[in-house]
Amino acid sequence: MNRRDFLWSGAAGAALIVGSAAMLRVGGPKPALAAETFEVTKTDAEWHAILSDAAFDVLRKEGTEYPGTSPLLNEHRKGVFACAGCDLPVYSSETKFDSGTGWPSFYQEIAHSIGKTEDRSLGMTRTEVHCRRCGGHLGHVFDDGPPPTGLRHCINGVALSFKPAAA
Repeated sequence: MNRRDFLWSGAAGAALIVGSAAMLRVGGPKPALAAETFEVTKTDAEWHAILSDAAFDVLRKEGTEYPGTSPLLNEHRKGVFACAGCDLPVYSSETKFDSGTGWPSFYQEIAHSIGKTEDRSLGMTRTEVHCRRCGGHLGHVFDDGPPPTGLRHCINGVALSFKPAAA
């Protein structure tokens, strides 16, 4: 069993524990992220007014969408994936790949679009990625991706919006 299979089985087990809930909770804001200041700030009520419940849970409460549920998982057009909270372009379709994990995956972010913090939840150390402009939680980055970076940005689809390239 490789690490991806182990993580996948853990996610499936956690999903069974929470029953029919569509989101998995991974904890509150990390101290380093809570201390950071962002260009776009809003109250919880203001975020709720512009985000779906699922997007609010992921972006503002660091939840995780259920694997395989994002329509962006099968988005293969050319374009840009932006933060669903503040519309900052964070990933290009040119760096998207099928990781087999059930979440949209990218091997590289758009320059200067994300921030990273250490995440020690779930009994492991991971690198959490968030929007550098609004601080919205996007997902995690792992070192088992394809060339040229060898990275896999495992991103919650509800944390993104897709903007197709002009034809």
